[in-house]
Amino acid sequence: MNALVFFWLLFKASLFSTTGSGNLPILHQDLLARGWAADRQFAEALAIGQISPGPTGLWVISLGYLVDGLRGAALALIAVVVPPLLVLAIAAFYRHASDHPAMRGFVRGLSLAVAGIFLTVLFGIMRTAGFEPRSFILAAGALAIGTTRRVPVIGVVLLAALAGIALYR
Repeated sequence: MNALVFFWLLFKASLFSTTGSGNLPILHQDLLARGWAADRQFAEALAIGQISPGPTGLWVISLGYLVDGLRGAALALIAVVVPPLLVLAIAAFYRHASDHPAMRGFVRGLSLAVAGIFLTVLFGIMRTAGFEPRSFILAAGALAIGTTRRVPVIGVVLLAALAGIALYR
């Protein structure tokens, strides 16, 4: 097993997950495809993570140990710790440079890029579901309510869910 590739897979999964076990599908797919882990190792690592005190995301360290011994556990520990530390470093840098015109431009451009990605995903979902008037009305209504910034995001999601139930019953 290549330790650098193993670390990269663990790091990638940690970087793209938002919850303790959110990295499970990514790791399961990557490690099983390479034959580096078995379903039993995932089950054991998740069980150890559930019965251990502390954050549930630390199950990855048990998986690293089961797959590659102490080296695997150390690589998993580093892979799990680095993404939050990167967020802290970026936040500190942003606090320091947030008033700089280049930083404001960067944030504005990033916001537009996120909006573009959102619209691309929205149209992809609507294309899959079919362009029917109810879907368009639901998406346009949620977008209109969301752009007012008067309703919190969770409120927009709940309103859209209720409208979806009413429209598609």
